[in-house]
Order: sequence, then structure tokens, then C-alpha cells
Amino acid sequence: MAMTKHDESWWKTATIYQIYPKSFCDSGSKGTGDIKGIISKLDYLKHLGVDAIWLTPVYQSPMIDNGYDISDYYSINPEFGTMEDFRALVDEAHRLGMKVLLDWVANHSALDNAWVDSHPEWYQKDHEGKISGYLYVGDDGKEESWSDVAGLDYRSPALRSAMIEAMGFWVREAHIDGFRCDVAMRVPEDFWFEARTQLGRERELFWLAEADEPKLMQRAFDMGYDWELGNAFVAVARGKRTAASLGDLITHPPKAYPAGALRMRFVSNHDFNSWHGSDVELYGPFVDALTVLTFTLPGMPLIYSGQEAVNTHRLEFFERDPIRFKDRSRAPLYAKLSALKHDHPALAAGLAEGAIEVIDTHNPVLFAF
Repeated sequence: MAMTKHDESWWKTATIYQIYPKSFCDSGSKGTGDIKGIISKLDYLKHLGVDAIWLTPVYQSPMIDNGYDISDYYSINPEFGTMEDFRALVDEAHRLGMKVLLDWVANHSALDNAWVDSHPEWYQKDHEGKISGYLYVGDDGKEESWSDVAGLDYRSPALRSAMIEAMGFWVREAHIDGFRCDVAMRVPEDFWFEARTQLGRERELFWLAEADEPKLMQRAFDMGYDWELGNAFVAVARGKRTAASLGDLITHPPKAYPAGALRMRFVSNHDFNSWHGSDVELYGPFVDALTVLTFTLPGMPLIYSGQEAVNTHRLEFFERDPIRFKDRSRAPLYAKLSALKHDHPALAAGLAEGAIEVIDTHNPVLFAF
């Protein structure tokens, strides 16, 4: 990895927890999940062994796309609370030794973002020269579009400066520790490098890409998604591939990543849970074994909102769907695995991680390393 890191960096033994704000915890004042509710559960997350929390978008938004359509990059959605609430959240997380990562949507904005009227030159135009959505070329080579958002055009230097300034606002005003960058592969890599370079002059930040493209890990990002392994877990649980075949993904990944590039390992996230199925649907009795792999393979394990509370249903993506924390029978497993990650040098991620040696057990149902 091109970026210089210190051997004692926090991310080497870290567990990250994704928080879905409107479904996570209600403080009782607004009737929906909110920032104060999150604050009330920080001690609980600390006992679970969480080192960093990633919040899905909390900015001002019409919530047509569940906050991934941002109206104002500088304000908190009143549904979740105030800027003062958010600062209190970051301060309390820091007091407990946890980092806070914000979900950043640089690829597109809400159609009612003020920039649409004040700076139309910052946006993509359709074939009639109008701002009408986000246009992109899909994997099949055909042009596709998202009609509920407006695509941003990174050929504009002024847009790049404005976006970096907006990101810097949260670094300076709320002292966040990094960003999880939505659909990072559809924003030019040189923009991300520029943002990292400029914001890095203020403080060291952690950069997570919602992508698995190796080029993004060369200069801009510390960690990307391990989509291949996540999909393989589902295939193994459904009997479509052998457990032993997982070794090939570790020793011979389909894509060649820079040395030290971190992979985020997971059995679920908001895309998996909402669109493909809950842990019970996807993995059945194999979920615990696969969870252990996310903590023991090189990289950073992700816990998705409510997984430790045996969340057996798909959380609604576009509606409030409160997580039920009554059954916490899986929480001790996560706490034990987080402690193992913290304490065992062989499980450290990044530049100092040990080489993986896959053990051939001559048994297709066993994966050993």
C-alpha cells in the first residue's frame, strides 16, 4: 500500500460495527432511531469489543434513497437529531476509545440539493441537456440510470473542491475519524487521492471504499469490501461450493491487491440483509462458523446492526424497522472473537499480518488454515 502506516495503528486489531441509525435505537424523543439512541448504546458496543462505528448517512435528506440522497452535505437530518447531538456522539465514542466513520456519498446528491440550482455545471446532463438522474454504464455495457438522485460530474474542478470542503467540515467541526465512501468505484480515483491528501493535512483519517477495485487501494483507501468472500460464504452455506474452496480465495484472490491492502470481511451488511436475506436465511446453522472466519482471516471484521442480537429478519431499507435486542445470545461470541482479535498477534491485519497457509485436509467440508 502506498500510504505509510504505523505498526501500532488502531485498525490492525479492530472490529467495525455498522449502525443503521433509524432502526438502531430510539431515545424516546422522536419516535424513530436517532443519534441520542446511538449514544445510549455506546457502552454496550464497547463491551461487545467494537473499535469503530460506521454510521449510514445522517445528513439532511428527503430519504427517498434512505439518506443516500443528500440535500445538504453540511447538516444533520432533524429526524436523527442536531449537530450538537452528533458532536456529543463523537465525543463519547472517543472517550470510550472508539472511532467514528461517516458514510459519504460523493457520487450523486438528492435532486433537491441546493447545488442543482446554484451549480448545475457540477452535474451530469441527459441527452436533452437536463439534470435528470445519475447515468452510468453497467457491467453489461448498457447505459443505466438512477432516477431518484442527480449524478455529479467530476470533470469540474470546482465540484471537486466543494466536495472536499464539505468532507473537511465534518473533520474540523465534529472530529470524525474517517469515511466509508459509497459506490467509490464510480468516482474517479484521483479525486479520492486528492481528498485524502488534502484532509490528511488536518488529521490522519481512515478510508473505507464500498468497492473491491485494487486501484483504489493503491493511493486512496485503506480498506475495501471483500465481496468475493461474502458471496462465497453464501454459496458454501447453500451447498453450491465446498468449504475447502474458500482457501483459493485467500491464497489466490481473483484480483491482485497491493501489499497491505485491508479487506473488510463480513457475513452481512445493509445490502446483504435488506436485499438478499437475514443471517438465518443466508447461512442457517453455518452462520457462527462463517462469522469466526471473518475474525480470524486477515482483514477487519464487520458486525452489522443487530447481528449479535439474533436479528432474524430483513431490515426494511426504506422504512423504519426497529432492531429487536431482546435475544443477545450471540453477543458473547462476538465479544470473545473481538477479544481474540485484539490479543492474538497472529490475527493482526495489514502490513504485519502473517502469511496464510491453507491446510489440505482432503475433506471438502473442512476449511483449515
